[in-house]
Amino acid sequence: MKTNLLNRLLYPLFLLCFSPIVYAQTATLSGTVSCDNTPLPFVNIQLEGTEIGSATDSFGSFTITGISPGEYRIIVSAVGFKTVTQTLTLNSGEHRSLAIELSEEDSHLSEVVITATMKEVSKLESPVPVEVYSAKFFKSNPSASIFDALQNINGVRPQINCNVCNTGDIHINGLEGPYTMVLIDGMPVVSGLATVYGLSGIPQSLIDRVEIVKGPASTLYGSEAVGGLINIITKTPSQTPKLTVDTFGSSWGELNLDISSKIQINKKVQSLLGVNYFRYQNPIDKNGDNFTDVTLQDRISVFNKWHIKRNHNRQFSFAGRYVYEDRWGGEMDWSKEYRGGTEIYGESIYTSRWELFGNYQLPFDEKLLFQFSLNGHNQNSAYGNLSYMADQKIAFGQLTWNKIFNRHDILAGLTYRYTYYDDNTPATASFSDPNFNQPSHTHLPGLFMQDQISFPSNHKILVGLRYDYNSIHGSILTPRLNYKWHSKDQNNIIRLGIGNGYRVANVFTEDHAALTGARSVVFLDDLKPEKSWNANINLVKKLYTDKGTFIQFDASVFYTYFENKIIADYNTDPNKIIYDNLDGYAVSKGISLNTNWVLASGLKVLAGATLMDVYSIEQSKRTPQLFTEKFTAVWNVGYEFSALKLKLDYTGNLYGPMALPLLSDTDPRKENSPWWSIQNLQLTKNIGTGFELYGGVKNLLNWTPWKDSPFIIARSHDPFDKNVEFDSNGKALVTDQNPYGLTFDPSYVYGPNQGIRGFMGIRWRMD
Repeated sequence: MKTNLLNRLLYPLFLLCFSPIVYAQTATLSGTVSCDNTPLPFVNIQLEGTEIGSATDSFGSFTITGISPGEYRIIVSAVGFKTVTQTLTLNSGEHRSLAIELSEEDSHLSEVVITATMKEVSKLESPVPVEVYSAKFFKSNPSASIFDALQNINGVRPQINCNVCNTGDIHINGLEGPYTMVLIDGMPVVSGLATVYGLSGIPQSLIDRVEIVKGPASTLYGSEAVGGLINIITKTPSQTPKLTVDTFGSSWGELNLDISSKIQINKKVQSLLGVNYFRYQNPIDKNGDNFTDVTLQDRISVFNKWHIKRNHNRQFSFAGRYVYEDRWGGEMDWSKEYRGGTEIYGESIYTSRWELFGNYQLPFDEKLLFQFSLNGHNQNSAYGNLSYMADQKIAFGQLTWNKIFNRHDILAGLTYRYTYYDDNTPATASFSDPNFNQPSHTHLPGLFMQDQISFPSNHKILVGLRYDYNSIHGSILTPRLNYKWHSKDQNNIIRLGIGNGYRVANVFTEDHAALTGARSVVFLDDLKPEKSWNANINLVKKLYTDKGTFIQFDASVFYTYFENKIIADYNTDPNKIIYDNLDGYAVSKGISLNTNWVLASGLKVLAGATLMDVYSIEQSKRTPQLFTEKFTAVWNVGYEFSALKLKLDYTGNLYGPMALPLLSDTDPRKENSPWWSIQNLQLTKNIGTGFELYGGVKNLLNWTPWKDSPFIIARSHDPFDKNVEFDSNGKALVTDQNPYGLTFDPSYVYGPNQGIRGFMGIRWRMD
């Protein structure tokens, strides 16, 4: 009994005396990780061949204890940065401190996001899944517009809406362009008419990153954020070199020029100026239908951003952009003297657009931020002998308040949006007198609140609610609920979300097919606002091997249910596009997977695939959505030959069949598109301080849609239907001159009509 008592008294004393000796047998490693003197959070540090590792905190610091003495290879890796390795020897009882500098890498995702919660937060901590693509990602397949640059992002597809003028919109998870809200620096300056035309002319040299949220986001962003968001975030002047020039040309005769410059006014005021110019004036008709394969364009865009440094690091910045574009497509012998006439068919579009947006943090202890945007869009178009003249002006203001206390991170806001719209179509004609014009004035005040609640064990919940009052449609409520959990090592993440979205449609600002001269537009009733409910599950898994390989899997399952969906009926009458709210419901559902591989050898692979089903149900009839593929895949493979200062990029996409509009039962074209793929190859060579030379081949397979169809444009030889006979119901008759009973129509389009081409360019920067 006494012996047991003595042991109990001596055992703690033994541990107290000898624990320093035991501890002294191990080593400690600590330090900081940064990029350009900026601390980097969430960087992974691993000892190769062991399970010992850690990650940096929000200040870029890390500490690893309990390391056995010996020689180790340290692997430091982070998504969006080049992996660094270092060999060192740790002695018994040693405490080694390191200062590690990482450099940005060009094909991976950034770690800080804004779009999901309207405030800066690490991608890891965001309860809403956000995909982030840095500016360097887009350099692996350079393009003249952000519209084309999005083609290698999983679940995002640029859709060309017309074979003649080649305008388009952006589909997210199969939903058409009107369901995608496009922002610049968080402001809804690209919407309405600009969804069709405004995605061109954004200087890519000024893009810092692009953030994409898939699914409704109306709780924060209001109308139009039904299917998803694309937020184009521009660089700040402090991030930009003094001067950059990026120019390239293609074997088809395309020329693109990007110039940006940083201007230092004084210690507190900096400005960023960017200019983009694109020119293509080489009519090509490889499919022999006497129509241009690619629209001719002459476009200039000027962007100017100002940043003013204030006390207490309060925000104040504003920017402006002006875009002018002259584009035309049509018969090969068309010229401007035929504009608007019936002799030779052409589609000619003059677009003039200005934008002003910014933010100002009010000088109070509370974090109050005022954001604003103004834009005007004027369009003068001729589609054959049909003119379309439109003028749109949008004013937007938003005041937000952000407060953090205890476990709550609250964001509340007041918003107001005014839209003026006028055109020469039935969209703004008086119902009582079609000859009298009534421009549309829409007022949309609203308020919203969201609360992000943090719980122990790495749980977060985000709840939000928005109320809008539309001056035409009345009150609209949009709630959201999101949940996130991540493991202690941050290598496993689960996100669940449910949310509501809505959209107030103006058909003529969103569906280019309604503007072509081939069909007239019919409204069966007053259109009601569309509403959607979306549920999604997102799973993220990160893996690290003892060979220094990083692997990430990002999988999502989504389901969206639509009420009052506005359907464009192309099939009832080949001479009309009939619009009405769906008497039923519509569904978009599917599963997507993104995978990211970074090998210590320098090979990097970013790939993804989406399987989806988009359809509508009306009177028990199931109809697949037109121009929507069931399967899509993308890839971006890069390898750097360090000794040669040479980088190889192989990018591509693959699309499954999609339903297409036919004009008659005897139309010989296929009802569904074939499988098709666009693939590109590029070499980039560092040729000196600040210089890069790049070149390659676009559309390696030389795929074009006309190779899989007897023709693309219906009756391209008779664009004004002069030799078409119609019955009493306006339906084209089958005759000797019209054996398929068709009318002129360029809307049978599902992919770009531009074949294989070489390109070469040069980049130069002065720091």
